[in-house]
Parts: sequence; C-alpha cells; structure tokens
Amino acid sequence: MNSVQILGNLARDPEVRFTKTGKAVATFTVAATNEYMDSSTGEVKQQTAFINCVAWGKQGELVGNLRKGSRCFVEGRLNTRSYET
Repeated sequence: MNSVQILGNLARDPEVRFTKTGKAVATFTVAATNEYMDSSTGEVKQQTAFINCVAWGKQGELVGNLRKGSRCFVEGRLNTRSYET
C-alpha cells in the first residue's frame, strides 16, 4: 500500500498549467513542520520538510485557488524520481 497524508502550509503559490488535451496540472510545495524533543538538551525543536506535490484534473484546478501560506491537507501516493547528470 502506497499512501501518504501531509498537513502543512503552502510554501509558494501553486502553478497551474494545462496539457494539450486541456487537463489541469498543478505543482505546489507543502511545508510540513514536525516538533520533537532533543534528547541531549531536553528542548523542543522544529523540523520542516518541503514536499513537492502535483495535482491533476479538477483537483489541480482547485489547488490553483490557494495562495502561499494557505493551510492544506494532501492525501495521495508517494512517487520518487531519479536522474543522472
């Protein structure tokens, strides 16, 4: 099972494009912050992950209505890519 849930804020305004067939594709970045206790000092620290996301079709159009800083919940599947230079 490949499922992921992300809760965070948009790090920048989403970019919405359309394919040649008219299907919407939105790319956006979600900043998800996690708090944890540092075992050596005992203080609470924060760690933020910036996750690149893509939404297709009607969902992509709806994401285009959001702006930087908007709180959002993303549910989908994780996909990784690699390349050689």
